[in-house]
Amino acid sequence: MRVALVIKTAEGGRWTLPHVDELRERGHEVVAVLPPGSDGQLRKALHDRGVDVVQSAFDFRFRPAPATLLGLLGLRRQLRRLAPDVLHYHLYASALAVRLAALRWDVARVHMVPGPLFLESPLIRPIERLLCRLDDVTIGGSEHIARRYRALGLAAERTPAIPYGVDVERFAPPTPAYRAASRDALCVEDDTFVVCMVAYVYAPKRLVHRGRGVKGHEVLLEAWRDFARDRPAARLVLLGGGFDAAGAAHKRRLLERFDVPADRSIDWPDSVLDVRDCYAAADCSVSPSLSENHGAALEAAAMGVPSIVSDAGALPETVDPASGWVVPRDDPAALAGALREAYADFRAGTLARRGEAARERAERLFAQGPAARAVADVLERAERRRRECRAGAT
Repeated sequence: MRVALVIKTAEGGRWTLPHVDELRERGHEVVAVLPPGSDGQLRKALHDRGVDVVQSAFDFRFRPAPATLLGLLGLRRQLRRLAPDVLHYHLYASALAVRLAALRWDVARVHMVPGPLFLESPLIRPIERLLCRLDDVTIGGSEHIARRYRALGLAAERTPAIPYGVDVERFAPPTPAYRAASRDALCVEDDTFVVCMVAYVYAPKRLVHRGRGVKGHEVLLEAWRDFARDRPAARLVLLGGGFDAAGAAHKRRLLERFDVPADRSIDWPDSVLDVRDCYAAADCSVSPSLSENHGAALEAAAMGVPSIVSDAGALPETVDPASGWVVPRDDPAALAGALREAYADFRAGTLARRGEAARERAERLFAQGPAARAVADVLERAERRRRECRAGAT
């Protein structure tokens, strides 16, 4: 079969690559439709695989202007020329564009949802209740997302839950030498408790969580100020720059508000050559998001690092009592309490057992290979059902 992968970014979205690899390994053809503009990581990775990449006729920006309608009509013509058997799309703007461009077109449509943020908007949710019925299948990137779509009225058989998963071979517990080198790079001693948070900085959204960054950086910084006050042998590594110009501006505001440059217990680089170095040095990972799918907690778990996560979205799916902690979202006091519990485990020498449990859980529930195979299975079934319906109609 021929699959058209439509996604509104040429930079992010590398989590689609295992699906592309699995489809091609099964002999299917994949063509990617990405937004116009400069090259990005996803575009380059697809080119390197020999996947055809088409510049979308629509820029995935929905403005009340004639250009939006013209762009959608151009996308419809473009997709028709590609003649796919399955339209497969991720991210909400991509879903809106494909649904509208493919109206009254007999082709299988599979929407895979990487995060729940848009479903938390009281403005978008009732619209999505109607538009999601245009999808043949809506794959929730977590059980949480699948449940949200079932609550909108979709049947369980149309809403499977399949994680994007984590590469448990690339992300693996570090050797003692690798861990020692990673900690040396931070200039920390063996008895220093190292906490990491890996996330881009996003500016506050207009429609949800107004005034707050959705990744919860300010929540962690408030909690850390309380936790680290009388714990000099503790280090916080925040890894991630602004996702865009607005995100970079929000990071600058946080640096100033919490006086981060003057706090010797905090490191906040924009990027590193290999994110695994951060996890290798860490004793505990924190994901304090206000809205999230599985996030960085899966990478941490795969590398044998236990996590403290908020109760937002699908984050509670990433840990159990043996491998981590769940705290209420946007609650710095509760987060500081969990940090104290993790610190006590670290001092007692029992925190490593939580890391082992986290690794086992990642392998069992979130390995990328089985997840990619499950997605390919869904696309094949959707195409087969469409074909059988056409044959029955004739």
